[in-house]
Amino acid sequence: MQVFFDGLIIFTALAGAFLIRFDGHLNTRFFSQLFIFAPIFIFCRLIANWGFGVYRRLWRYTGLTEVMELGCSVLTVTTLLTTLRGMGLLNVAGSQLSYGIIMIDCGLCFLLLCASRVLRRLQTEHSQRRHWRQPVRKRALVVGAGDAGQMVLKELAQRADLGVDVVGMVDDDPMKLKRRIGSITVFGATTELKRLCEVHFVDQVIIAMPSAPPQEIRRIVDICRDAEVEPRILPGLFELIDGRVSVSQLREVSLEDLLGRDPITLDSAAISSYIEGRTVLVTGAGGSIGSELCRQILKFQPKRILILGRGENSIFTIQQELKKRPEPVEIIPVIADVRDETRMKSIFERYRPQVVFHAAAHKHVPLMEENVPEAITNNVRGTQILADFSDRFKVETFVLVSSDKAVNPSSVMGATKRMAEMIVQSLDRRSGTRYSSVRFGNVLASRGSVIPLWKQQIAQGGPVTVTHADATRYFMLIPESVQLILQAGALAAGGEIFVLDMGKPVRIMDLAYDLIRFSGLRPNQDIKVEVVGLRPGEKLHEELLTAEEGLTKTTYEKIFVGQPQDIDHEWLYKQIDGLVVAAKADDEEIVRSSLDKIVGGALTHGKSA
Repeated sequence: MQVFFDGLIIFTALAGAFLIRFDGHLNTRFFSQLFIFAPIFIFCRLIANWGFGVYRRLWRYTGLTEVMELGCSVLTVTTLLTTLRGMGLLNVAGSQLSYGIIMIDCGLCFLLLCASRVLRRLQTEHSQRRHWRQPVRKRALVVGAGDAGQMVLKELAQRADLGVDVVGMVDDDPMKLKRRIGSITVFGATTELKRLCEVHFVDQVIIAMPSAPPQEIRRIVDICRDAEVEPRILPGLFELIDGRVSVSQLREVSLEDLLGRDPITLDSAAISSYIEGRTVLVTGAGGSIGSELCRQILKFQPKRILILGRGENSIFTIQQELKKRPEPVEIIPVIADVRDETRMKSIFERYRPQVVFHAAAHKHVPLMEENVPEAITNNVRGTQILADFSDRFKVETFVLVSSDKAVNPSSVMGATKRMAEMIVQSLDRRSGTRYSSVRFGNVLASRGSVIPLWKQQIAQGGPVTVTHADATRYFMLIPESVQLILQAGALAAGGEIFVLDMGKPVRIMDLAYDLIRFSGLRPNQDIKVEVVGLRPGEKLHEELLTAEEGLTKTTYEKIFVGQPQDIDHEWLYKQIDGLVVAAKADDEEIVRSSLDKIVGGALTHGKSA
């Protein structure tokens, strides 16, 4: 049909060229020329269209690529005809074909061929929408013919508003090849993905493999980029378990998908045993970890949850989100500073929390190197006040959210987090409260992570700054880290430091390259990657345990426990008092030397470190 209609269009363009050239007055000689040259023009232009791939494309998907192909085809034939005319080979009854006719035909033919395709696209788009504001439907291939793939097929069939039509599936299981799931055929393996995208005019590839390793996701995404189709991925198992999304909410592939974290099996009964029906206090509730703690704690239906933080905007935001949840839990927003002893005492007296998750802390390493007193008063003194009141008001469980930077600290932030762990450990030996700490590395996409900075740098055209070409960091996802924090709280007997399995360390340079590629750009071509050197207090490689703590497995494969340390409570509190006095006096040198003495780390000194 395309070839037939194009033939009619080519003849119409040639006839129009004759009529325009001769003002609509054609004598017998020019009529003869028109009908003699028409088959030649039609044949040459159809062959050229075929050669330039015009007939390998559907008219309803016409875009700039198709227009360029038509332009090349039309110009090629016009150039050939002009050459033949110059050689005197387009002669009929002693009269050469006019140059004007050839040029007019070129313009008319291009415009009419393009117009027919654009009209077909407009007609298709109009028929696919109830009104012009609805999305154009996309043709999709689903990668993964397992349970997740079948869920995608089922929900997309029920959700016509998503604008996605599945044309087939792809799976590497040879037993599934050429089989049908409902009306959808499994066309081939992922190695054939690029060819299948071209053959079936695919706009989108949906990756329905929630537990696939990151290397597999990366390989499929690279194929999609090569085939110039849009990759979409089924929400990961962490998101599905959390209940905030459905499988119909397909999203772009992200760095989190390439991190390759295995799903966690939670012991819900053990977590419920210390949360359900109780009053739970979460400090730093407006932050990345604190807000996710609130979301997940709600599922275990405490009696009420106190969301405490200094920033009113972040607390308001998480309060509004939690209020929309169906769980019958009282949400109490508390704007307060953990360093304010009078305010903390009032909160404990009024609400009597039974479980405390302490996530409030300054965590940005370079900033704390520049603001040492603030790190002391917030991370150390604030933890001390909260932990003391937990003991005094007989809190059942106290969980400190710590950091891998507390291990052999090289920064002020790391040293203060280590001191917070020491406070918790020293109190556990003299209190009825079960104190524990949970230590883990960087959380991908949290507000303090490097990802938002890189995204901003990419948006500004670069360069993307990396501290060191060989620097590595441990990374995990926000929902995963919070699930493990809750599970560690159920395991606590008192004084332990729980260490979360962070997997393998990730090269920061690799992470930067991946983010640039996900933005549709090329590293060091479109966006420059610049190594700027380690900042004050930063390590080249992070650690998760000191040599003295040892490492013991728990009943959960992703949670390990470091043995409690014997810490002299009186000595520690005396040191803290001196440290806080120095911090309030803004005596940075005394603060640093005191920190070094207390935690036994090798702190950097000054900005030149």
